[in-house]
Amino acid sequence: MQNIGEIMDNHVLWVALLACAIAQVVKVVVELVQNGKINLQALVTAGGMPSSHSAFVAALAVGVGQAKGWGSPEFALALVFAIIVMYDAAGVRQAAGLQARILNQIIDEFFQEDHHLSQDRLKELLGHTPVQVIAGFVLGVAVSWIASFNFSY
Repeated sequence: MQNIGEIMDNHVLWVALLACAIAQVVKVVVELVQNGKINLQALVTAGGMPSSHSAFVAALAVGVGQAKGWGSPEFALALVFAIIVMYDAAGVRQAAGLQARILNQIIDEFFQEDHHLSQDRLKELLGHTPVQVIAGFVLGVAVSWIASFNFSY
């Protein structure tokens, strides 16, 4: 039980989770501004503006740097992890989303008659544009920086 208490007292973790949650809420606001309606699914889906993955790992890396020092092995590990996650969000997952869109279009055009597939449509919004990743990164850094005034690491 002591380990659970230590996890609950981990301010770096809570700030990173807060940054992720804020990014998800901002997605709902962006959807409202862009489409004029509230889309609560944006709270739990991947993709969109800003990248919650980027906000999460950026806040985590900055929090580790603030807590353990910018030259620490822990910060280096968190930074490398953050770079990999952000690269994946903007690169690999974005490409997979584009491929899904093309495959869905092919299926729609090929099966215009009454053919039925046993598979649902592929999810197209998987990754992020570079702007969405940068916005998530900036949000994560800002949340961690603001939180550093309230917590002593």
